[in-house]
Amino acid sequence: MTEPATTRHDATAPERPVTRDATGGPAPGPRDAAHAVSGRRDAAHAVSGRRDGAGAVPGPRDGTDPGRPADPPRTTGSDRSVVPGAGPVSRPGERATLRLRETGADEPPRYAPEWLRLREPADATARSRGLLDPLRARLVRTPRRADGLVVHDIGCGTGSMGRWLAPRLVGAQHWVLHDRDPYLLHFAAAASPRSAADGSRVTAETRRGDIARLTADALAGASLVTASALLDVLTREEIGTLVAACAGAGCPALLTLSVAGRVELTEPHPMDAEITEAFNAHQRRGGLLGPDAVTAAAEAFAEHGATVRLEPSPWRLGPGQAALTEQWLRGWVGAAVEERPDLAERADAYLAERLAACAAGELRVVVHHHDLLALCAPVDGGA
Repeated sequence: MTEPATTRHDATAPERPVTRDATGGPAPGPRDAAHAVSGRRDAAHAVSGRRDGAGAVPGPRDGTDPGRPADPPRTTGSDRSVVPGAGPVSRPGERATLRLRETGADEPPRYAPEWLRLREPADATARSRGLLDPLRARLVRTPRRADGLVVHDIGCGTGSMGRWLAPRLVGAQHWVLHDRDPYLLHFAAAASPRSAADGSRVTAETRRGDIARLTADALAGASLVTASALLDVLTREEIGTLVAACAGAGCPALLTLSVAGRVELTEPHPMDAEITEAFNAHQRRGGLLGPDAVTAAAEAFAEHGATVRLEPSPWRLGPGQAALTEQWLRGWVGAAVEERPDLAERADAYLAERLAACAAGELRVVVHHHDLLALCAPVDGGA
């Protein structure tokens, strides 16, 4: 186990966070435009958003309170202004924050902490509680280090998975937060939870790296692997890498909020199905699995001998989530149009109509996701 890169839990993150790559070595590279996320990923997270909500995260050079991100822009009508991360955008001067894997430097859209903060409450409400009991039963039988359970959060973003799960588990925990972006890791560590359900201590460290470098050795000693809205932005090969690492380490995996490719809006509209189809096609660009990912992951875990359980985890958005619904709509429709430019004129009218209903408190949306729990066979004589 490497030395913790960050173990602070105070409200103000250290000025220069130290991050480590997946091998435990210092992570190279400045925090700059090289961390732009791909357009596929941004659009995928209009519905799924691998990056699970933000805690104390600064706004992108906007002069606002450095302890929290700026509020999302308030827009009306068919203006396609969208918070980076909610959908495809290409506005100059925006801060690049995040990239899942090594890709070219020409990826235009960005992924902003504002989107993470906006979606965190919906994510927390949506995650399945039905998977917690079988997970807890497994963890009770899991050998623990002196500092408790060791939880690896893959693609942690600003750390909302830890903020949701750690207080629901009993006993001391040490969270290893994995992400490619040191900017997000910085705040994930600072805003990580301090105590478990029984008041036991929770600590954290950060590791910078990507999914392609994840191995069973990197997860040695892990009690649990978690991720939030990650699967749908992976290829089949990358899912295979993740599954093989978990199975090789003999640890369970709780992978939440993978998109299911289904959306329900009230009242129904003739274009709903067409936008959904185009959006799902956008998610599958470049070999990404999109709404097929959770099935592929379940099959891969089963092939490794794991017991797999799936539960629904839908977002249910109403008047109380109007800001999130607005941004989700813009990203959802924007991705569909990017996939099918011939939809643009009709999609503008559709979006304006849906945004007006949202502003009037008349729109309700269900965005379907799945949560997956895989109980991999223990190794080295574990429980």
